Amino acid sequence: MLHEMLARLAKEFVYARGKPFADNELGNFVRNDIATEAKKQLIYLPFTLTVKASVGAGVWAAVPWLGFFDPLITKSATTGFYIVYLINPQTEDIYLSLNQGTTQVYQEFGEKRGREVLKRRAQDMAFRIPEYSKKFENAPIDLGSIASLPSGYMAGHSFGRKYKARAIDEALFYEDLQNMIYAYEALIDRGGSTPTDIMQEESGTKNIEETRRYALSRRIERSENVRKEVLKVTAPICQGCGLDPAIHYDYQGKLQHTPLDIHHSKPISGLAEGETRRYKVPDDFLVLCPTCHRMIHKQENTADLDRLRQTIKFSYRVN
Repeated sequence: MLHEMLARLAKEFVYARGKPFADNELGNFVRNDIATEAKKQLIYLPFTLTVKASVGAGVWAAVPWLGFFDPLITKSATTGFYIVYLINPQTEDIYLSLNQGTTQVYQEFGEKRGREVLKRRAQDMAFRIPEYSKKFENAPIDLGSIASLPSGYMAGHSFGRKYKARAIDEALFYEDLQNMIYAYEALIDRGGSTPTDIMQEESGTKNIEETRRYALSRRIERSENVRKEVLKVTAPICQGCGLDPAIHYDYQGKLQHTPLDIHHSKPISGLAEGETRRYKVPDDFLVLCPTCHRMIHKQENTADLDRLRQTIKFSYRVN
């Protein structure tokens, strides 16, 4: 079971790190067995998460980890925010943590200031989902290393739980994991780490629920995965005005980069927070040129394609 596998990793990592990295038995166990077992924990949950486990890339990491990532936010531990199990190999402590991508923040702010940014954002994340954060511990975590990435993980920790590898409460472990996943998804639904005033400015409303729904809808639209899926099954032509980049712009580039937007035509206004279906491809999306996309967002009903078409007073010509 997952808790036993993580306990084994915590107890054996120091010894394994003294051996060659390539094709190491414990390393293979982490990347394959632990990751596979972690995916099983998601089978009965209504979320689609990517799971990755690591003991390092080419060389041993100071801190091994197991992460859960929502593709709307991130697909790696370098950006966004995510759920992660972090291990202190010296003390054999295992930390469940709602954490953040350290690398991206370091690149933007530098390490010293970046850790302060991570700490502030971690606090903001906990404040945004108080009914979940109160179920966990908010004490700092100790990963036993002052190296760059572990220091970032410690700064980016919002809340979580510490387990002793040799004395894990099994029932609490799995209850915590489920609660953390729901906390993670609630945080995404409420705007993630984006400040409320910025979301309100973009949404054009002061109503907090409408603001959150708008922000989530836009996050879905901007998702690289969603865009790729929609363009695979929907013709790359504006469904509002009929603009065809291949004809009207002589566009000959990659489909993924076509100058058209993906519009989430069934925004979250129809869903209460906590409902599980965020979107369905292609049913919930329209392909629009940037102008039509901007105009449909000004409509009262942002799913009314017929209304958008009725307002269009121009046509395209090919010389």
